[in-house]
Amino acid sequence: MAKKHVLKAEPRQRTGSGVLKQMRREGWVPSVIYGRGAENKNLKVDAKAFDELLAHATSENILINLDLGGANQLAFLQAVQHDPLSGKALHVDFLSVDEKSEITAQIPVHLLGEPAGVKTGGMLEQLSHNLEVRCVAADLPEVLEFDVTGLNEGDSLHIGDVTLPKGVVATHAAEVVIAHVAKTAAAVSEAAGA
Repeated sequence: MAKKHVLKAEPRQRTGSGVLKQMRREGWVPSVIYGRGAENKNLKVDAKAFDELLAHATSENILINLDLGGANQLAFLQAVQHDPLSGKALHVDFLSVDEKSEITAQIPVHLLGEPAGVKTGGMLEQLSHNLEVRCVAADLPEVLEFDVTGLNEGDSLHIGDVTLPKGVVATHAAEVVIAHVAKTAAAVSEAAGA
């Protein structure tokens, strides 16, 4: 399960592009929270704290406890708009959730072990670096780890082959390939020459 990060947020009254640029110069990231039948609220979060939070997270799809001046609101980081040159966050969208809210998220995939096929000359290719899953907020994993030690040359690991954490369902078809052990060009030419 993903850990919940804490981030202080304050309401913002100011809107408009000039005002938002000024807010960014003051060290804030304009944001909004919406969802669960609640009214949309314009917020601002500390830019330095938000950048630090993202730097220590495994992906941008994380759960955050927004500290709204004493009242906490669980939120899912829905979208981050980045400056194309500096990479700094320009705007953040939070989705208001509770522990039982169903969400869809992109979770990073980590492959564990060295495939048997790599030891015999093959090459491991990871085709899916993120996997889209659906689950309730309480079950959201931080990362998905899959063992590839049993893959031989020519074998593939499909979504249907892996066991996902309890309560987590992949949104893609079972036939989608996560990783593949390919035969190297040297191995193919060696087999052709034999």
